[in-house]
Amino acid sequence: MIQPSEEEVWRVFVDGASSLAGCGVGVVMISPPGEKIKLAIRIDSRVTNNEAEYEAVLAGIRAAREVGASRIIIYSDSQLVTQQIKGVYEAKDDRMLKYLQLIKTRAEGFADWSIEQIP
Repeated sequence: MIQPSEEEVWRVFVDGASSLAGCGVGVVMISPPGEKIKLAIRIDSRVTNNEAEYEAVLAGIRAAREVGASRIIIYSDSQLVTQQIKGVYEAKDDRMLKYLQLIKTRAEGFADWSIEQIP
């Protein structure tokens, strides 16, 4: 296991997808020295694309905890998910609200964390 210091920031890139062929998420974590850890997770239940994006953020949070990261920046290409988490967009759908609350609860243990949208 990689042991980061309190000041080191891990970069966590996440993406989720849903199609008729199946649903899944991908996570790439980059440690402060530049080591990459890649994860691919299949989602057994049917979810929407937005739910898959939220699942990807949750998977990234879980993975960052597993390696002992205390500071993380999550990068996602989902404008909806990143802006809902930042509070710019309001989550109106019950399922999105549950995901949003779950992410905020799971991220509480980090010394510092943020989420950014990337193309």
